[in-house]
Amino acid sequence: MSTVILDTITGKSTTTTITIGSTPVVSASANSMTIRGEGSAQTSIQQGLAKHFILQENAGSNTTHNSFNNSSVDDHAQGVIEPKFTANMANANSLVTGGIASGVHNGAVMAPASGGSDAAYDVATTGYYITIRGITSQSLLDSERYPVSVFGDLA
Repeated sequence: MSTVILDTITGKSTTTTITIGSTPVVSASANSMTIRGEGSAQTSIQQGLAKHFILQENAGSNTTHNSFNNSSVDDHAQGVIEPKFTANMANANSLVTGGIASGVHNGAVMAPASGGSDAAYDVATTGYYITIRGITSQSLLDSERYPVSVFGDLA
């Protein structure tokens, strides 16, 4: 068994592949790194990482319990919130995903919502709106806690 200790690995070209045994594990080129997933599939490390997340409490306190790349959260109305990014997204093709952690009233559903009062606001790159609605009543609700993550490319 051998041990290699170093600070930097430099490839022979701009594209470098790390191979363990006969299996290529990581491939890297300018602004792109992939890792071997199941079978022979390659997964982009950059696109697979959350670029924003927040665990927010909205029932009266509007408290952020944990967050990453989040500058603020505006509470526009009952059941309508607007998290804003510290570092903006690159384009309008981001994926916003989340759920209701607790405090739901007869069940609830959370979904991205477009707009707000400011028509010039670019929801996809600087932040996003979320609405929280009751499943049966469809009325807007304030949930006690909700987690949200955003995946995509940073600007």
